[in-house]
Amino acid sequence: MTDLARSYAMSLPAVSKHLRVLEKAGLLRRRRYGRVHQLNLEAAPMKQAAQWVEEYRKFWEGSLDRLADYLEKTNKKTQKKSAP
Repeated sequence: MTDLARSYAMSLPAVSKHLRVLEKAGLLRRRRYGRVHQLNLEAAPMKQAAQWVEEYRKFWEGSLDRLADYLEKTNKKTQKKSAP
């Protein structure tokens, strides 16, 4: 972990804290061999999160597109009523 901390100009305790958070989130798996820690990325939770975000992106894009259409129609009606 010392090499990892050096690569990111972070203190060793800061790196350890970040790694513990990722472990608790299920994104890292740690194995210890004596004083050596082997860390493996667990990509499945990230894929699930990405799928969830994508579903909500589609939902909000559709909702915002419908809102934009509604506002354009409302604006056109308002302009017609206020025209001389």
